[in-house]
Amino acid sequence: MKLTTLLGATLLFLTTFQAEAKPQFGNARLFNDDWKFNLADSKESSDPTFNDSRWKSIMLPHDWSVKGVLSPDKASCQGYLPGGIGWYRKTFTAPSAEKVFIYFEGVYNNSEVFLNGKSLGIRPSGYVSFMYDLTPYLKSAEPNVLAVRVDHSEEADSRWYTGSGIYRNVWLVTSGKVHLDLWGVFFKATGVTEKKADVSVESTLKNESAQTAALSVLNEIVDPVTGKVVAGVTKKVSVAANSKITVTQALSVKSPKRWTLEQPNLYTVRTVVSLNGQVIDSNEQEMGIRTLTFDPNKGFALNGNWTKIKGVCMHHDAGVLGSAVPREVWKRRLLTLKDMGCNAVRMSHNPQAPDVYELCDEIGLLVMDEAFDEWEFAKKKWITGWNSGTPKFQGAFSFFNEWSDRDISDMVLRDRNHASIMMWSIGNEVDYPNDPYSHPVLNGSTINQPVQGGYLPNNPKAERLGAIAKRLAADVRALDTSRPVTAALAGVVMSNNTDYPFALDITGYNYTEDRYSMDHKTYPKRVIFGSENGHSMESWKVVRDSSFIFGQFIWTGIDYLGESGAWPSRGFYSGFIDFGGFLKPRGHFRQALWSSKPVAYIGTYPVSRNSRRGGLSTDAWPIWNYSAGQMVRVVCYTNAVQAKLMLNGKEVGALKNYNDTTGIIYWDIPYEDGKLEVIGLDKAGQAVSNYALQTSGRPSAMTVTADVSTISKEQGLSQIVVQVVDEKGIPVMLSDDELTCTIEGPATLLGLEASNNSDMGDYTDNVQRVFHGRLIAYVQANGQAGEVKVHFKAPWLKAGVSTLTVK
Repeated sequence: MKLTTLLGATLLFLTTFQAEAKPQFGNARLFNDDWKFNLADSKESSDPTFNDSRWKSIMLPHDWSVKGVLSPDKASCQGYLPGGIGWYRKTFTAPSAEKVFIYFEGVYNNSEVFLNGKSLGIRPSGYVSFMYDLTPYLKSAEPNVLAVRVDHSEEADSRWYTGSGIYRNVWLVTSGKVHLDLWGVFFKATGVTEKKADVSVESTLKNESAQTAALSVLNEIVDPVTGKVVAGVTKKVSVAANSKITVTQALSVKSPKRWTLEQPNLYTVRTVVSLNGQVIDSNEQEMGIRTLTFDPNKGFALNGNWTKIKGVCMHHDAGVLGSAVPREVWKRRLLTLKDMGCNAVRMSHNPQAPDVYELCDEIGLLVMDEAFDEWEFAKKKWITGWNSGTPKFQGAFSFFNEWSDRDISDMVLRDRNHASIMMWSIGNEVDYPNDPYSHPVLNGSTINQPVQGGYLPNNPKAERLGAIAKRLAADVRALDTSRPVTAALAGVVMSNNTDYPFALDITGYNYTEDRYSMDHKTYPKRVIFGSENGHSMESWKVVRDSSFIFGQFIWTGIDYLGESGAWPSRGFYSGFIDFGGFLKPRGHFRQALWSSKPVAYIGTYPVSRNSRRGGLSTDAWPIWNYSAGQMVRVVCYTNAVQAKLMLNGKEVGALKNYNDTTGIIYWDIPYEDGKLEVIGLDKAGQAVSNYALQTSGRPSAMTVTADVSTISKEQGLSQIVVQVVDEKGIPVMLSDDELTCTIEGPATLLGLEASNNSDMGDYTDNVQRVFHGRLIAYVQANGQAGEVKVHFKAPWLKAGVSTLTVK
């Protein structure tokens, strides 16, 4: 099988400080300020006359779980944090418009929305975006009350941390009675060459009036460099009363600038709808023109260039911020991943915030978009603690049969214009053997996957998977055929005996690299890739050295809350990037494998009995503080062909060649205070990279570095890194000093994150211990202009301060 797809586009329309709304119609404004919140359940909370004066005043996005108390009797899958039921209320004056809508980017979960006491609807999924029409119940002459009930009482309903509440942006959208439909503009291509790209734009128009509307629809394409209109077409259409139609228009772009990983060019598609010569609605989105090719023997090509996917899986939280993650935080993290050599991310295992896709479009990262982690049955989860008691079965399975068609359709409708999205995944590990599906093949002696007891005839039959996969794949293909449908298979041996993988266009294998070659021979038309993989050198080399495997997605790109081990453990700690967004040693190791630029890194640890037997670690921290004469192992992660080690200007140990078996060069040397440096060399012996460590003294002061010094008063964010240093300014990696943060001026501290997985203290206050000598502070403007001073102090250390300007 050879599948070629032709076009992707992005939804992005930027103002100076914030992205515009994502519904693709009308006029939208952020609706995040002046909400009230109460973590309790009461039927009266939907009543507009209810007195909420004692409720907490908040700004959205908001995640109440991350502000809760960590407790060992809570579910480890949720990072030992609580769920519950909460209510949100907002009082507002109705805008002057024919139609008014409320658009939620995401509410976790089981939400019900009320306006002036009237229920507008429910949405069980915590990940999909949705909208309600407020118009029928709006009052023009008196205040209106919007109330949202969020029921996360089944707090162990996911294998990882979800958060609770209205954790993404909310938008108020106004329009006339005739307007573009929700997510009503879609781009696709019939051909892309060096000379031109033939672009088709589908605009869905909705007429909610009582008269037929004679409309003019203009679509233009704007060049990403010159800003000039390079293509345009107008079409006149008639839309009957209380109906909608889809208009298709063809445009052609000469000598198209491709969207690539290195140069993610983004055109702008401008859609303008007019009635009687007057503009009644418009929309702008960014479009990336590129081709995707999937081949069972050659793998994957972007714009005709055969490319290895160096991908990571990632969840949607950010340590102390929980699931309410500002756009700026995602941008910093994604840029760090790309600098590491990563070129793709997998949205594990659910649709994520629109900001993330937009940033991937802008930065040049490919995306595997994913809909579900569970289908009709739940997966086992520890309800109290970890690995104790009896697992329970809370989860999204409870509404899958009723809502899955709509949920996956809404994912595709919302996201299908993103250039970054390369494939649609309909599920993750729903075929895990005996959790719950079973099949007689599990009794086979050649099965090398977890089978949990062999064939269990009383469990659901694995054959059920095929019908569900066909239904979900059909949902996707009904809305977009420009990308392949895939899924991440956990039990590929079992699933190969069902229709499941044969309902897919391409097939993802989780942790089953040993099946690649044999399944490639058995199913020669199957396109295979690693949809979830471990960190080992072997798992990368099988991708690197096999032309028919187009890539891998490592578990995981970023440390995440939940799926925790035994207390104390906040989350899963296998990421290349930690909770605070800092690159870990294993991230440097991966950079040496993936990056095209010269890199070198050294970390150290004491020589032990295990290391004498050849133990090599990819988690060696950059520390050069030991006892005089102590034997220390220095490990080097580099993509240079050879490297030498220098201690205080003198070469120590032997010049060593790159080791393609382990990916690690190492030396065992006696410790001596001073400067330790590795130098990467090319074949000619010329230096191409270096990395140095310095012995530090005792903690003396702190450096305070903000990523930006000027932020927007509309929820602008500054990310401030604090590093403990000695009297010479050398970072003190061994420091665990406790810092206190105070703020003067119109800003709020969202949190302090030190990235220590075993620190189960209070993350809701302004006091936090550093980890490896550093932490990050997230400071957000609160709506007023002025100067902000962010102070940090600690016993025995010189204080630090960062000054911000809020405009």
